[in-house]
Order: sequence, then structure tokens, then C-alpha cells
Amino acid sequence: MADPIRNFQTAATGARVDIDQGLRAYMIKVYNLMGLGLLITGLAAFGAFQFAVTGDGQLTAFGQLIYASAFRWVVILAPLAAVMFLSFRIQSMSVAAAQTTFWLYAGLVGLSLSTIFLVYTGTSITQTFFATAAAFGGLSLYGYTTKRDLSAFGSFLVMGVIGLLVAMLINIFLQSSALGFAISAIGVLVFAGLTAYDTQAIKEMYYEGDQSDVAGRKAIMGALRLYLDFINLFMFLLQFMGQRR
Repeated sequence: MADPIRNFQTAATGARVDIDQGLRAYMIKVYNLMGLGLLITGLAAFGAFQFAVTGDGQLTAFGQLIYASAFRWVVILAPLAAVMFLSFRIQSMSVAAAQTTFWLYAGLVGLSLSTIFLVYTGTSITQTFFATAAAFGGLSLYGYTTKRDLSAFGSFLVMGVIGLLVAMLINIFLQSSALGFAISAIGVLVFAGLTAYDTQAIKEMYYEGDQSDVAGRKAIMGALRLYLDFINLFMFLLQFMGQRR
């Protein structure tokens, strides 16, 4: 005679395995998308710098265009326009279109960030990148594995980001080194927290019953959130670790 309790336990275990495998595949896709976005950003930044600066440190015509002309504001603001477009329109976009927009955004960020090669040495940029990768990996792993609910920190961290933006705008006019140091320190803490928080939130977004296009859009938005955390963490750490030219 069949044991209904054992059959139920077997079915439940099988369902749990399917969910775990689906979640693992979903998170791997998120990290792969984020990683490819970072690769595009790095290549775009380094490539733009190579075209913009000659061997003796002089700006080329391209460098004058993106660094020293009014067009630099287009370079600075284009990533913001792209990320806002993706964030507000992704639900009505196909997965392929959303992914292409993400790649375009990553490239525009790279073009905008190419100025760091003018300010910091290549060695210190590389060292900061690997330090950021190590910190990000640990924080994201914590967010993925912890049983603690991090949602309570969400509003606090968002307020921290808003506060950082306000402080950075104020410091444009004050040019205070002390305020700049405080902004960098708080920025590292805020985006470290956001890395763990966003990882847990992205994990909880997963639903095994999602259709492929819904799951694809969720993965892209998850990758975008982690990408932004990584880039901001890197930039704030660079202000501490970066060796200026």
C-alpha cells in the first residue's frame, strides 16, 4: 500500500529542488549580465581614453570633443537618460531590446568614466577594481545567503543615496576636501549596504512560474541594480585608494 505521507514528502522535495535549480540559473544569469555590462564599460572607458589622449599626454581632436567642449555634457548626461529610459520602459520592451539598451547604457557609462584615466594612474585603477570586486563578491554572497531580512534597511539606504547626491551638489560649489572625504566614506558604506540589500531583493523577485520574457526582464533589472552598486562602490573607493597623476 502506498504511503501518502512519503509520496507527499517526495513530491515536495522534488519541487524544492526544481525551485532551487531555477533560482540558481536565474541568479547566474543576473551576475553574467552584470559582469558583461562591467566588461563593456571597462572596454569603452579604456578605448575612449586611448583615442582621446596621445602618448605624450595631449588631447586629440576626439579628446577635445568629449572632455573640453560643450559636448562633454552630452557624454555626462547620456548615461542618465539611458538608465531612466530602461527603468521606465522595460516592462513594455522585449527582452532583446532591454538587453541591448543595457549594453548601450554600459557603453555610455564607460565613455563618461574614461576621465578617471586622466586623474588616476592605471595601476591604482586596477588595484581599486579588484578590491571592489572582492568586497562586492563578499557583500553579495552575504545578501544571497543570509536569513536576516534586509528590507528594513532599504528606505534608510535610499535616503543615504539622496543625501549623498545633495552633498555632492553642494560640494561642487564649496570644494571642501573634508566634505569630499566624508562623502566618499559614506558612499562606500551606503553602496556596500545596497549590494547586500539588492542581492536579497533580486533573489526574492524570482518566481518559478514566471514566463521566460518576464524572467528575462527581471534578470536584466537585477543586473542593472547590481551594476550600479558595483560602479558606485568602485568610484567611491577610487577616491580613497586611487593614486593621482
